[in-house]
Order: sequence, then C-alpha cells, then structure tokens
Amino acid sequence: MTVSVHELIYAVLAILLSGLMAFLLTPLVRVLAFRLKAIDIPKDDRRMHKKPTPRLGGLAIFLAFTVTVLLFCNIDVKIIGMLCGGVLIALIGALDDIYRLSPMVKLIGQIVASFVPVLCGITIDHINLFGRYYHFGIFAIPITVIWIVALTNAINLVDGLDGLACGISTISAISIMVFAILEVDLSIATIVAILVGACLGFLPYNRHPASIFMGDTGALFLGYTLSVISILGVFKVNAFVSFVTPFLIFGLPLLDTATAMLRRVLHGVSPFHADRGHFHHKLIDLGFNQKQAVTILYSISAIFGISAVLFTAERFIAAILIIVITFVIGYLNYRNLVGGKQIREQMGLRLKTVELDGAKNDDKQVKNEGEEK
Repeated sequence: MTVSVHELIYAVLAILLSGLMAFLLTPLVRVLAFRLKAIDIPKDDRRMHKKPTPRLGGLAIFLAFTVTVLLFCNIDVKIIGMLCGGVLIALIGALDDIYRLSPMVKLIGQIVASFVPVLCGITIDHINLFGRYYHFGIFAIPITVIWIVALTNAINLVDGLDGLACGISTISAISIMVFAILEVDLSIATIVAILVGACLGFLPYNRHPASIFMGDTGALFLGYTLSVISILGVFKVNAFVSFVTPFLIFGLPLLDTATAMLRRVLHGVSPFHADRGHFHHKLIDLGFNQKQAVTILYSISAIFGISAVLFTAERFIAAILIIVITFVIGYLNYRNLVGGKQIREQMGLRLKTVELDGAKNDDKQVKNEGEEK
C-alpha cells in the first residue's frame, strides 16, 4: 500500500488550513486574553520574561486543530473521543490561564479528560517485547490514563521559555507523522500533520520575544493530543518499536519531568511544587540566552525524534549510538561550561578584591598626602 498523490495533496491542504487558522486566530485570542485579564505577570525568578504577557494563546491552536480535523478527517468513535477530551482539557487550561486553578484541581480535570478517549476505545492494551506479547487486561485503562496524564503534564512543565513547548511539540508531532507514513497509516499522519500546522501557525507569535504565551490552554492540549495520537498510531503497531518509540519521541519532556519529580521528592517537597530546576533553567544559569537555550533543546528533541525513526526502521544500533553520543557530548559540554563558569566567578572575585585593595590604597595615599600638607 502506497500513498497516492491525491492523498498527499489532501494532507498538505490540511496542514495549510490549520496553520493559517492558527496564525489568523492568535491576534484575536491575544485581544481576548487582555479582556479576560489572562496575563502572566513575572513575579519570581522562575519566569524568564520581564514584562506582563497574555496567556491563552493555545486557544488558537485548539480551534485550528479541531476545526481542521472535523473538515479533513474521517470521523469515527475514537476521533470523537479524542476531540471531546481535547475540548475538556482545553477548557481546564483556559480556566487555569484566567483564574489560576490549584494543581490538584487541574490533576483531577486531566484524569477526567483522559477517561473520555478511554471510554471510546483508545487504550494501551498490550506491548510487544522481543516478539512476546504482554496483554494488560484490566490494567489497560489505568496504564492508558497514566500515560495521557503524564505526557500532558510533561509538555506543560517544559513550557518555560518562549516557543519551547510549542516547538518541542511540533518536533514530536513530526516524528509521529514520519512513523505513521512509514507504517502507511495516512489517517494518523493527516491528524498529526494538522497538529503540526496549528503549532507552526502559532509559533511566530510565541518565539522570543513572545507577544503571547500558549498558557496551560495550549500546553495541556498539546500534551493530551500527542499522548492520544501516540496511542492510536504508535502503541498499536505490533512490533517492539511500538514500546520504545513513544518514549524516544517524547524523551526530552518525559526526562525533564521525571528528574523534576525526583528532585522535588528528594528535597522533601511536593512533586507538584514549582521550582527553578528544569533543563531550560539550567541552560539559562550556564549563561545561554533564551534563543540559544531553546535551540539547544530543540536539537536534543530532534535527536530523540531521529532515533525514534531509526528504531521504526529497525536500525537499533544506529539509534542507540546517536543517543549515547548525544549524552556524552552534552555531559562534556556541561562539565566544560560549569568549570568555565566557576573560573569566571573566581576571577570576578579576585578582580573585585584587587579593586577593593586598590581603592583602600588610594584612600591611604590621599590621607597621607593630606597629613603631609
């Protein structure tokens, strides 16, 4: 089975429509955010922006994606479940952008939203490890809910720099799209392509310096939608890659979330307690500006995506080597940057000491000259 030219043109039109809709809707959503007072005011050092910026931008992504899917995709029970859950998760995000909901209320809302696609038959019911099938049985539902909620929060947690979460979501979606094309699953490829278009249409407003943030409306919606699509298009493939590929595609946000949760627990605070220890914060602390930090994290996310595609093509050794080399290079650069930072700080302290000593000597000289006169 191959993709026809007609089907390819159809998919391209879907991407263009969702991208144009998101691009045209974002200025309107920005005005709405100001009227609803959905404004992110930088009150602490976790926030990288310096001036009040409207949230709620994810509403443009949500509307562009939902409308385009309804127009271009074959709607069945599972697609309806995905869209209905998306409506609920976008509503939760919008309420949080406007009223600032508590973490527990958001978590409960996410769990409820994750049950919507599950009730429509979207579940992770088995995995294939080295040719052996493991069926989850009654545990399929909780495992699916955990996956959806985990990825939803993972995308939300990396949303700390201008364009970061939107760009990482785009890269992850492209990886799933390539996977679906290789598996000749045009329906999933089209849905993911529509999501890519919606993200790209919003990104010009969201890149540094951002004129609008996508807020929890966008971050939660993207995380939720990507998690559901991954179940429909990746976990369902009867191969070993169906287990490894999703974790590679979303490697960066999942790793950032896991380390954040572990770090907070080890420090004796709630896993949901916000802090300034995410990967993007570390890069800023090492001296990178926002654009540089975002580019680095984009690159890492893309490397994970390339590795996922290689796994799909059963190029396992190549995929593993790419990941190992990336981590080694990253670790060596980190050590080099940390060492350089320490040297700079030590030099700065020495220069400050020399300046203070020089100032004291000048004062003594002036005093002695005064006494001589």
